[in-house]
Amino acid sequence: MMLSVKAGDLDKMGLLFERHHRALYNFFYYMTGRRESSEDMVQNVFFRMLKYRHTFSGEGEFRTWMYHLGRNVLKDFLKKNKRSVREVELTAWQENIGGGIPAHEQLEREAELKVLRQAMGRMTLEYREVIILSRFQELKYQEIARILDISEGAVKVRVHRAMNELKTIYLKAENKQESP
Repeated sequence: MMLSVKAGDLDKMGLLFERHHRALYNFFYYMTGRRESSEDMVQNVFFRMLKYRHTFSGEGEFRTWMYHLGRNVLKDFLKKNKRSVREVELTAWQENIGGGIPAHEQLEREAELKVLRQAMGRMTLEYREVIILSRFQELKYQEIARILDISEGAVKVRVHRAMNELKTIYLKAENKQESP
């Protein structure tokens, strides 16, 4: 479809937006924890898609190209905002759990999600990014490798290290919550 946009059929851009804006928004939201900024960054990515449509070759997957543009938009956002985006709103994680849960289990999950949010916020952006792309966006390692411009093996190593870092930070945060 992007090849049609590249060829001048700009009406197809609306379909691309409908299919991909939610995943892109979630990526930005999990990275920054800022709703409005995430919405702005999605718009910025689609603007760049139009502006740089001539660079899309069609040889790789569209999602890979889209996330590549998205990472550049995120980098620009982080440069402008200087301070590191550490705190991700709890609601971002709550949206991933289902309803119909007994109240006591819901409270336990909310406490766990709060600790997870804090742990994710303390991770390096590099590691947080690979966890979000692999676990939340459910991209394959091969796709992530193309997005990050590294080998698939390097992606596997980063995900492994990121999960270890998250586990370590999570357990420390969990222990702090349990101790008086």
